[in-house]
Amino acid sequence: MAALERLGSSLYEAMRKILRTTIVDEAQVKELVKDLQRALLQADVKVELVLQISRRIEEKALKEDLPPGVARREHVVKVVYDELTNFLGEKTTKLDVTQGRTNIFMMVGVQGSGKTTTTAKLARYYQKRGFKTGLICADTFRPGAYQQLKQLASQVNIPLFGDSTEKDSVKVVKQGLEKFRQEGLDIVFIDTMGRHKDEKSLIEDMKMTSQAVKPDEIILVIDGTIGQQAEAQAKAFHEATPIGSIIVSKLDGSARGGGALSAVAVTGAPIKFIGTGERLENLEAFVPSQFVGRLLGMGDIEGLVEKVKTAKLETSEKKVKAIISGRLTLEDMYEQLEAMQKVGPFKQILKMVPGLGYKVPDEAVDVAEERLKKWRFIIQSMTREEKEEPKILNSPRVKRVSRGSGTSEKDVKDMIQQYFAMKKMMKSLKRRKMPFFKGFQQTK
Repeated sequence: MAALERLGSSLYEAMRKILRTTIVDEAQVKELVKDLQRALLQADVKVELVLQISRRIEEKALKEDLPPGVARREHVVKVVYDELTNFLGEKTTKLDVTQGRTNIFMMVGVQGSGKTTTTAKLARYYQKRGFKTGLICADTFRPGAYQQLKQLASQVNIPLFGDSTEKDSVKVVKQGLEKFRQEGLDIVFIDTMGRHKDEKSLIEDMKMTSQAVKPDEIILVIDGTIGQQAEAQAKAFHEATPIGSIIVSKLDGSARGGGALSAVAVTGAPIKFIGTGERLENLEAFVPSQFVGRLLGMGDIEGLVEKVKTAKLETSEKKVKAIISGRLTLEDMYEQLEAMQKVGPFKQILKMVPGLGYKVPDEAVDVAEERLKKWRFIIQSMTREEKEEPKILNSPRVKRVSRGSGTSEKDVKDMIQQYFAMKKMMKSLKRRKMPFFKGFQQTK
C-alpha cells in the first residue's frame, strides 16, 4: 500500500474512533492527537510540523466553543480537517494565463523527478481545457531528452520545438518562443535540464535561461517519493531563481508524500498540481480541502465531477446520484463501463466518494477491474428486462447468458453476486452517513 494510502487509512481510523465515542473528553482528544502524530510521522512529515499541528488541534478541540447543533466529536473532526487543510495551504491557485498573448512557463527540477513527463502532462491538461499549448525541449544536456518529450507530445498532438544537435539551451528556447508566438499559441511550457541542488554549473544555467526568457512563472517539479529531502531541493532552486509554484509528482506509488508536501513550504510557493499516475491524463489540480477530504475518507465529489467532465462523459446528474446511492441497474452499469475507464482507475474514483475510499478492500477493487471485460460481454448478452431486474436471472437464463457471452455460468453468477453486494454496500453507506458530514456542512 502506498504511503499516502497508509496515511489516509490511519487518519480515517482515528476519525472513526472519535465518531464512535458517545462523549469526547480530554483523554480521548489526547489519544486522537497521538494517533495523528503517529500517522503523520510515518508519512515522513517533519517532527516540528507534527508538533505544531497537534498542539493546535488539541487546543482548538478542547477550548473552542461548539457551534449550535454540533456535537463535540463532530467539532473535533472539523478541527482536524481545518488544521490539515491549512497545513497544506488554504486554497488552490491555478496558473495565471493571460488571454491574447503567449504565456511562458519554465519547468525546473532535479533529474529523475519526472519533470519531462510532468511538463507534457501540464501541456495536455491545458490543451483539454481549450488552450493552444506547445512544448520546448531546452534539455540539451541529457541524451534522449528530446526524443522522450517528442514521444509524449505526439501522443496528444501537442507541437514541440527542439534541436538535439544544439548545445546552447538559451538559443533553443528563444527560437522556439519566436516560432510559437508567430503561430499564436496560448501557453508554452519549457522543459529545462534536470539539475541537482549541488550542481552549481547547472543551477547557473537555469538562472541564465530564466533571465534571458523572463517566463511568466517558474514551476518546480518535486518527486513525491523523496520525503524530507524535498526541503533542501526546494530551497536551493528557490535561492537560484524565485519559484512561482510547485508540482509534486509520483504520488501514485510508494510516495512518502507527507514529507514532500510539507517540505516545499520553505519556498512559500503553492502546490498547484499533483501527479497521480503514469498516463498523461494523471495530473490534477491540487486543492488542499479536497485532498484532505480524501485522506480522511470524507471523499472529493468535486474532484470526481471534474474527472468526469474532462473525460467528456455524457452522464446525467440524476444517474450519477443514482449510482452513488446504489440505485443502479445492470443496464446503467453497462452504459458506464466504457466511460468509467476514461475517468481513471476504480481505486482513485472510490476514494472520491465520501465514506467509501477505505471501506472497499484492495482485493475487491483489483478483482472488479480484472473482470470488467467479461462483465461487459455478459451484460451485452442479457435482455432489457434482465438488465433492469437482475433478480429474475434464474438457472436457465444464466445458462443462456453464459453461452451468449462466451463465459462460464460461474462468471455470470459471480457478476450478479458482486453487483448485489456493491448495491447493498452503497445503500448501507448512504443510510449510515458518517455523522461529521452534518456538522461539517453546518460550520463550513
